[in-house]
Amino acid sequence: SLMVVGLFCGLLIRLIYLAERQRSVFSRVYGYGVASVIFFHFFINVGMTIGLVPVIGIPLPFFSYGGSSLWAFTLLLFIFLRLDTERTQVIA
Repeated sequence: SLMVVGLFCGLLIRLIYLAERQRSVFSRVYGYGVASVIFFHFFINVGMTIGLVPVIGIPLPFFSYGGSSLWAFTLLLFIFLRLDTERTQVIA
């Protein structure tokens, strides 16, 4: 479980770092939004496990069983990564 927490912390730090590097306001806000959604889901799941928050049916990003949540989190992340690749492309 410590490894999963470490992976999520690393992912969140990397997403915030990538959001800071964006040139357009839309890409920056989208990056912060992706990081916020993943942080919220992760925090609620850890809180439910520890017993700090009531148990609700919110999926753990990239780990919970269910196609729609996995699909949605993957799309969120890949759209942001696509926006990040456009940042590095040179327009000729």
